[in-house]
Amino acid sequence: MPYTVSIVKIPVFLSCPTSLSPQQSAAREVVLTKLAAMGLEPRAVGRSDYPTELPLREVLVLARHCSGGVILGFEQYRSVRGIDKPGTQQEITQDSPRSFATPWNHIEAGILLAQSVPLLIFRERGMAGGIFDPGVTDVFVRDMPEDGSLSDDEEESLDGVFLKWQAEVRHHYYKL
Repeated sequence: MPYTVSIVKIPVFLSCPTSLSPQQSAAREVVLTKLAAMGLEPRAVGRSDYPTELPLREVLVLARHCSGGVILGFEQYRSVRGIDKPGTQQEITQDSPRSFATPWNHIEAGILLAQSVPLLIFRERGMAGGIFDPGVTDVFVRDMPEDGSLSDDEEESLDGVFLKWQAEVRHHYYKL
């Protein structure tokens, strides 16, 4: 009787908004394809896992079962005009549009950092603040991959990023 071998996929937490534009969905698919090719299983509250309790508690529970994290910083809010640090000596009037990610990216990244799992952080161009600011963590923040617009060199570079990160994920998974 023939037998089948089941390959265990290593769970990784995916922080990504549920509402995406077509371009954002295409970028998400690039990341999902890379994860699948490496035998990694993306897990996300509201996509693969649905809360039975409070969503924040579910994030913590899910993060504890993951050996890596991917943060996808997509624009979820755009401010056309505003004031930074109002009422302080550092007050600055902003007259150009600014993009903001979902606050959940920052919360989930913080939880994953506290779990000491390897992180891979991507942001759309122009995204800044919190986890997306350079130097906030020891993790290099990368530009979001865009479907169909990567040159061969960019594709090779992206593959290298994923290979290095997935090696760290596997190390985390198998040391437990």
